Amino acid sequence: MTSQAHIGALSRLPLNLRGGIESVARARHNVSWPLLNLDLLRNVLLFLFVWRWGRRAFWQLRGRGVIGSVVELYVNIRRILYGYFLRAPGVRNKVQQQVQESLVKLSDKLVPKDQIRYLSLPKDGLPIDAVRAELENLANMDHTRWEDGYVSGAVYHGEDELMQLQTEAFGKFTVANPIHPDVFPGVRKMEAEVVSMVLSIFHAPPGAAGASTSGGTDSILSACLAARQHAYNERGITEPEMILPDTGHTAFRKAAQYFGYKIHLVACPAPEYQVDVKAVSRLINPNTVMLVGSAPNFPHGIIDDIVALSKLAQRKKLWLHVDCCLGSFLVPFLERAGFESQLFDFRLKGVSSISCDTHKYGFAPKGNSTVLYRTAELRKYQYYVCPDWSGGVYASPGIAGSRPGALIAGCWASLMTIGEAGYIDACTKIVGATKKITEAIQSSPLSGELEIMGRPLVSVVAFTSRNLNIYDIADAMGAKGWHLNSLQDPPAIHVAVTLPISKVWENLVTDLEAVVEEEREKERVRLVEGKGAHGKAMGDSSALYGVAGSLPNKGVVVDLASGFLDILYKA
Repeated sequence: MTSQAHIGALSRLPLNLRGGIESVARARHNVSWPLLNLDLLRNVLLFLFVWRWGRRAFWQLRGRGVIGSVVELYVNIRRILYGYFLRAPGVRNKVQQQVQESLVKLSDKLVPKDQIRYLSLPKDGLPIDAVRAELENLANMDHTRWEDGYVSGAVYHGEDELMQLQTEAFGKFTVANPIHPDVFPGVRKMEAEVVSMVLSIFHAPPGAAGASTSGGTDSILSACLAARQHAYNERGITEPEMILPDTGHTAFRKAAQYFGYKIHLVACPAPEYQVDVKAVSRLINPNTVMLVGSAPNFPHGIIDDIVALSKLAQRKKLWLHVDCCLGSFLVPFLERAGFESQLFDFRLKGVSSISCDTHKYGFAPKGNSTVLYRTAELRKYQYYVCPDWSGGVYASPGIAGSRPGALIAGCWASLMTIGEAGYIDACTKIVGATKKITEAIQSSPLSGELEIMGRPLVSVVAFTSRNLNIYDIADAMGAKGWHLNSLQDPPAIHVAVTLPISKVWENLVTDLEAVVEEEREKERVRLVEGKGAHGKAMGDSSALYGVAGSLPNKGVVVDLASGFLDILYKA
């Protein structure tokens, strides 16, 4: 009945219109299932694409806000366009020429031409006495005198008696490798005890665990790997994200590159220079794996608000890592040495892991650090185990396979001989000297020109300049024999006080006062001569950081840094 009515209705239509409708109907009946499936697949893919990018846009706007997102987009576009400009034919050649000129000067400085060069193996081997003589020459090559306390950081103890003990420990375990615990049981014992000692000073709860590593970067890499693997296994996260203070150690950015993290940088605004915890909270999304705080940070020596970060991590059920590589054996003893302290360790329930360098203020030989976990279960996520290799079952606690047992022995010997009383005494001297330097900078005549950044509580004091070029000050201090650290964003200098520096901190202040007055006089002369401020030829620090800070694209700086690394391997 219905079919007949339909036919009747069509018969009353004009012939040309009736034919068109009938052809459409036939075409619909002739559509194959593969075409329908292809159309459905296309729609599904479009939906997933819109969903994915819409979701990203939502979390971006939630985390950064409209203005922040627009600013971030502008910065990225500006960086990309400036990169294209630097690659333009005329510009590229000029830039590369200047880069090469800088690298030639650097090579002449780092690779002296008056030294004997050994580019291939000696055919018969040199006599032992000849090798000893050459080692003596190498040790006495012209260098910044850390022995005199003129180097920021780098060498944290340097006393002959301790170095002699470390050398003896090296000698007893030169061939030792902890990968063979049955062959070198003493190394296994020492390594386990070192980790246990470090856990104890960070108030680790029962069941906590840790591992020794080759340095702070290795410890941070290990923690980031463990956090990523934990999130993958427990939450199924395949696109991990990390929220990092912009003052956090660059090893976290290296870990992001190695392990596929997306990083959200959070500002540490003046005058506190602590991470903005509210901004951290806004940036948390379903892919967030890890929060980071520093105790203290490397640039300014400021301890982040770890208490607030811990509460946030607990509330959001996220991994919080506290980077204490620089604070190492100072921060745990601040209170007992009579200084102001803040909670930062495992006493805070939200702290999942901590990195601590035993080779900094633990005074162990270089190549020693530790990574600590709240539970042994968390530590397992940094392990690598291969059960089906033809060479046998392979298991490694961290990134490295073979490791030098001699370094572990040197670390154990250092911790055992210094002890708690020794570390408290060192904290008293180092932090005490830091506070004296801070007070001197905050008092006349330096207070009129230099400004302390934040409120440093440990061993690092950073300062910037109100009127003078801070990098000119850094270069002038270098000319007086000081090796200080230049910072950027904002331009500044910091000094990491060590035991050697604690003995000569007055010299540092005296030279700093003289340099500031010299730079003021140079400014006055330039202004009188009508040349304007900051008119002199820039030194090394000014050339690198002053120019780099003005570039929207850091490609030139990357080329310089890569060239520097190449020079390090120039025989």
